[in-house]
Amino acid sequence: MIELHYWPTPNGWKITIMLEECGLPYSLVPVRIGRGDQFKPEFLKISPNNRMPAMIDTAPANGGAPLAIFESGAILMYLAEKSGQFMPSDITGRYGVIQWLMWQMSALGPIGGQNGHFKLYAKEKIPYAIERFGNEIDRLYGVMDRRLGEVEFLAGDYSIADMACFPWIMTHKAQGITLDVFPNLKRWFATLRAREALQRGLAVGKDWKRDSPAMDEEARKVLFGQTAANTARQ
Repeated sequence: MIELHYWPTPNGWKITIMLEECGLPYSLVPVRIGRGDQFKPEFLKISPNNRMPAMIDTAPANGGAPLAIFESGAILMYLAEKSGQFMPSDITGRYGVIQWLMWQMSALGPIGGQNGHFKLYAKEKIPYAIERFGNEIDRLYGVMDRRLGEVEFLAGDYSIADMACFPWIMTHKAQGITLDVFPNLKRWFATLRAREALQRGLAVGKDWKRDSPAMDEEARKVLFGQTAANTARQ
């Protein structure tokens, strides 16, 4: 059984999409990131970076003790290997998937997060930051669009690379981007959006947000005000 420590955000959705796609049984542990659950000692034991998602496989393939994994990219790779789905076993196909997964982890996700932060959450609107990250996220959409003009999915066949990227493209309107200028990306987005398993993954924990506080000052401090010193005092 996979025990998923989760909150419905783009990084969390990556994992629920994969779990619904591959059919592995899982249970959920809510991590209320706006109230600091990610800084609790019990969560730190499985996610030393104080970030969700994280997971515990209570029955790993080697028959050993429960295995804890953090970082969404690592979790996706683990689930692909455990299920034997959505990542080829041959070296060419495998690294075709891995390189686009790493691209999402190093580029699309971080830049999308920064662009969204300075556009939507920063109290002070800093023109340089808004322009800098707005230009870069536009460039990254262009990278995807060119790639998807060559292949149906990022690594050829549908894979964890597509699952990793989709939730970050799902925020395109908030990012200030229209998919109309990226026709290949728009086609890919519509194809994935129509998948029933992906829709189920996006619906996981949907009701939790309705019951959680909006972006108040406590949530803002928890999400954006952490340092090494005050994190250690949690």
